[in-house]
Amino acid sequence: MLNITPKTNFMNKLLKFNFKKPGLIAFSLILFIGASAQVKYISKSMALTVSGTSTLHDWDMKSAIGNFEGNFTLNAAGAITAVNGLSFTTKAESLKSGHDAMDKNAYKALKSDKNAMITFTSNTATVTNLDASDYSVKSTGKLTIAGTTLDAEIVATCKVNADKSITVMGSKKISMKEFSMAPPTFMMGTIKTGNDVTLKFDMKLTK
Repeated sequence: MLNITPKTNFMNKLLKFNFKKPGLIAFSLILFIGASAQVKYISKSMALTVSGTSTLHDWDMKSAIGNFEGNFTLNAAGAITAVNGLSFTTKAESLKSGHDAMDKNAYKALKSDKNAMITFTSNTATVTNLDASDYSVKSTGKLTIAGTTLDAEIVATCKVNADKSITVMGSKKISMKEFSMAPPTFMMGTIKTGNDVTLKFDMKLTK
């Protein structure tokens, strides 16, 4: 996990040492601020998949519609040092299985007539460096599905690309019953879906 305390201590010592040298302090502050910058990134493209099981076969519902934004702090070398202000929204009925009957039952379970959006808002996030361009970001916040909001932790892998865009990939296992959802059934109840589903996401972020 990244730690910015040493940098903060350095600045405190610098300010105490140079309290009679305002010019040097100003120059040092410019270098310090320039060394890292917080940049707002938004989603340019994304692929969302909700995967589950049933007594007949596994199933997927997919969407390419959603909005993501977040503030990424990058240092002078282009490495991610902090993330905050993360939020994500997607329309429940943008998820499609390719089968109208399944979609209809899924939207009923999602209560989409009264709760159109699926949302996640992060309260805190920690960044762990994996290698030169890959980072693990663990976000904790509020996840809202079918009108029910719960505390949730989502872990994603972020990759800083050569063009300074950021690719974000990850998944989250969700219990429908925890969100007060009844797992959908089909064929007069003869086909039943499992309680657990997995939300997978793959998105490209740009400034």
